[in-house]
Amino acid sequence: MRTRDEAAYVAAQMYYLQDETMDAIARRLGVSRSTVSRLIKSARTSGLVHISLEPRTAGADAVSRELRATFGVRPHVVAVREGAADVHRLDLVSQVAGRLVSTWMEPGTVLGLAWGTTVSAVVGHLTPRRAPGSAVVQLNGAANPVTSGIPYAGSIMTAAAEAFDARVHHFPVPAFFDYAATKAAMWRERSIQRVRAVQERADIALFGVGALAGPLASHVYSAGYLDPEDVDGLRSAGVVGDVCTVLLREDGSYTDIALNDRATGPPPAELKRIERRICVVAGTAKVSPLLGALRTGAVTDLVIDETTARAVIERAAEPSYGAARGPQGRDRHAVRAV
Repeated sequence: MRTRDEAAYVAAQMYYLQDETMDAIARRLGVSRSTVSRLIKSARTSGLVHISLEPRTAGADAVSRELRATFGVRPHVVAVREGAADVHRLDLVSQVAGRLVSTWMEPGTVLGLAWGTTVSAVVGHLTPRRAPGSAVVQLNGAANPVTSGIPYAGSIMTAAAEAFDARVHHFPVPAFFDYAATKAAMWRERSIQRVRAVQERADIALFGVGALAGPLASHVYSAGYLDPEDVDGLRSAGVVGDVCTVLLREDGSYTDIALNDRATGPPPAELKRIERRICVVAGTAKVSPLLGALRTGAVTDLVIDETTARAVIERAAEPSYGAARGPQGRDRHAVRAV
């Protein structure tokens, strides 16, 4: 008598490789058709079967073509019905992102995660598969004056590592240090250097963009990571959100924002050293911070719902940044942020 795993393997092999019907598989295994359906589903959820969907080519989709041409990214545009709630958009986009990341995880791969609402949703849709020697490393700190951040960020990291039987590397530092000098001192600590060395070896970076406002506002701005006066100062300085808790403007500028001297996530210049950088976005509230992220060149793969993708293209076409502005389109006389 076959074990359930053996039966699932045979059923999946006949169904996906031999193109057999469920009725034919049921007769071969001596089980009911409904049992075959459950075996095939089990083969998928256990990671025995990996289903991949090639992204639509640029020529086949105007939105994807425009994103690719404008920003030089590999777009994965997810069709979502008009009027769908942002939570529903996030779930559908996260499903696609989770499957993509799962197909890229091979033995020895290092996956860097920037914790957040979006990445948490993506991790929930990872397809389990064994990737011996792989690692999952936290890219940005999670502690704030109220909490250690471990229950939230730690659960995301652990779930991702369990999906691939990977080793997990936590990053036990705050999201933002109180003083830039403290950060500089911590970066010299050997325990922190060890984690940062793993971050530098990352093959894939997975992150979302945080919006300063909106129905799905970033955890950074809604959970006590910044003081109210800090947030007010960021708005005054034109900050629209963040990538990996590094704050940025819509034009992609970020190096003169003083609070970034205390941020623990990798700035776009460091992110760009990672070969594959997948940004996952759902909801039009994320348009401005996403534009900022795209303009830094920090994104190689973009998973996004179609409505938000169209909004990004329309926003990018607006004559908002003229020749009278400085590098990256930012006003040369902009004040230094908090």
